[in-house]
Amino acid sequence: MAGMTDKAEFDLAKLIFNATAWTNLIGTTGGTTSWWMALLTADPGEAGSTANEGGYAAYTRVQTDRSTGGTGWAVSSGASTGPVSISPVGNIDFPQNTATSTGTFSHAMLYPSSAAQASSGLFYGALSPTINFSQNVTPRITTGSSITID
Repeated sequence: MAGMTDKAEFDLAKLIFNATAWTNLIGTTGGTTSWWMALLTADPGEAGSTANEGGYAAYTRVQTDRSTGGTGWAVSSGASTGPVSISPVGNIDFPQNTATSTGTFSHAMLYPSSAAQASSGLFYGALSPTINFSQNVTPRITTGSSITID
């Protein structure tokens, strides 16, 4: 058996990103109340490699809420028609690059903690547009960015 129904995709996204119970299946007690976003300079692949995470001295993962609040996630579509689209409710700003390091973030990944290892990554994908970083730049994932489940 392969694939999920649109309703199952939607319910799963609401559970993961908003801590909304999946009726008759999974509740919301326990577990984390935060997710951590990471930026990568190359595709982490399905293994979730962290080898290309960051790129400048002040870089750290950024905490987001597992909710629909200001630092949480909006889950739209998918209840009866797919695909499901998940976007940050507010911009996700990473620490400003104060060094002379330069580069391009091409991918982002969601983790359950600030120190989670590659194998615990949840979602990843290409950034469009990519994010260039150089001295005095604050890398930002905007509310126009999204994760799609289909």
